Amino acid sequence: MTKIVKNKRGRKALLRSPIYITSLLLMIPVLVMLAAGVSVSTDLFSHLWQTVLPDYIANTLLLGVFVVILSIIFGVISAALIVHTNIKGKAVLRWLLMLPLAMPAYLVAYLYTDLFDYAGPVQRTMRAWFQWQSPSDYVFFDIRTLGGASIIIALVLFPYIYMLARTAFEQQDQNLLRVSRLLGLSATQSFYKVALPLARPAIAVAASLVLMETLADFATVQYFAVNTLTTAIYDTWLGYSDLAAANALASVLMLFIFFTLVIEQRARAGQAHQSNRINKNHQLINLSISAQFFASSFCWLLAIAGFILPFILLVIMAWQHSNFEQFLLLVPTGINSIEIAVWAASLTTILAMLFTLFKRLTTGKWRSLPMQISGFGYAIPGTVLAMAMLSTFAPIDYFINDIAHLLGLKRPGLLLSGSIFAIIFAYIVRFAAIANGTIDSGIKQIPKSLDYAPASLGASLIKTLTKIHIPLLKSSIWVAWLLVFVEAMKELPAVLLLRPFNYETLSTHIYQLISDEMLEQGALGAIFIVLLGLLPIVWLNQHKNDSHNNNTEEQP
Repeated sequence: MTKIVKNKRGRKALLRSPIYITSLLLMIPVLVMLAAGVSVSTDLFSHLWQTVLPDYIANTLLLGVFVVILSIIFGVISAALIVHTNIKGKAVLRWLLMLPLAMPAYLVAYLYTDLFDYAGPVQRTMRAWFQWQSPSDYVFFDIRTLGGASIIIALVLFPYIYMLARTAFEQQDQNLLRVSRLLGLSATQSFYKVALPLARPAIAVAASLVLMETLADFATVQYFAVNTLTTAIYDTWLGYSDLAAANALASVLMLFIFFTLVIEQRARAGQAHQSNRINKNHQLINLSISAQFFASSFCWLLAIAGFILPFILLVIMAWQHSNFEQFLLLVPTGINSIEIAVWAASLTTILAMLFTLFKRLTTGKWRSLPMQISGFGYAIPGTVLAMAMLSTFAPIDYFINDIAHLLGLKRPGLLLSGSIFAIIFAYIVRFAAIANGTIDSGIKQIPKSLDYAPASLGASLIKTLTKIHIPLLKSSIWVAWLLVFVEAMKELPAVLLLRPFNYETLSTHIYQLISDEMLEQGALGAIFIVLLGLLPIVWLNQHKNDSHNNNTEEQP
């Protein structure tokens, strides 16, 4: 640990460099990939630019816009109904609306395609009821379109907006809403003119997360045959074996990500948050019977469509098609997934502790820079990260093999780019922001006086950290580890491009089965991923409920 320590003896420890170097090392592969992408001039990339690339860019932009709009509609309305109205069943819906986050979008895409396509049970039943003989006899929506992909992804990602919007509504000063009502505004006008503008910063942050996750999506859009930049990167590398052109495409996607972050930050610039001296005693809007019906139906429909129905379909598949032999075949794949996820979660959490403690225990205006640099990776799609790892580690591997050959030694092979090292490194870069934010949030709850009191008593830095800070951060450390572990279990694009030969994880195994229209054979593995995804959601929901209940009890 590096810090500046000022104790009674006046000693100072200036060991900042390792922390800055570590954070920069996490970004070096991305910088290498961007440099290679900017300088590329391959015939394939020129051909793509003149033919299909404009359509890919247009599809990427449209997909992002549609998903964000739908997610805002789903998330803001459901959050407002839960917080501001007396909707029936809100205690259950409060946490049920968070569960779609545990469901990978590509699973929902396959399940709904299987349910609603021409050979699916819905259309078969309709043809049997109405005696329809062919597709020309009736009109039915096609789910495998850009619009269908937008709806599926929004059903999975809207909880980001729901959770942050709900928290923003709960933390608002209710005196402002009461004053607006006294000035003649109706309940609806008060919400649109006061509550919603106050929640804009939180909604903007959540919308940026949704957009980044949408731009990073690969399996859903590929299964629906919607060509985006992520599918172009994947096809260019594996289909044409052109790493340079793939880097160029990844650089274009990175520009979209950077542009998104700049817009989001500018949108929130100058928006002041409320004072801490606020009144959180909510006065609920009493809905009529008909309004209760429509409000409850809206929230239940989101919960059913986003999680309950897909999960039931998975359980039915597992019950009908799974057996003990399939379970045994999943064991090695599950072990691979757990091994990678444990390594990634542990290393990412350790680095997050270093960065957050460095920020807390040092002085100087650059003390938060390592955490900011390392956190930028969350905005980078897994496909782009995979290209960054290949661009960085493949030349190193070739160099090592050439040196071994010159020395008369056996070539070691692809030690970095052809092993799980590249996957774990990509996971650390991708999910560092999650661990950073979780632990930083926890350390802010520790009084500043606890940083200086042990030093005044002669305690060393190591003893202060092990006896005070780390024990107080146990809960935050566990949540950070769990969140990264679950995200690593679900990650697909990076593993598809970086996995060693004949190496499978649960996500790649299920994706391959989906590509072959055989998800039934992997339903058990899919259920395992979903159940793991529920763990942090249940934990966070319980924490939010405890905080909400405590705040409610404190009201006069």
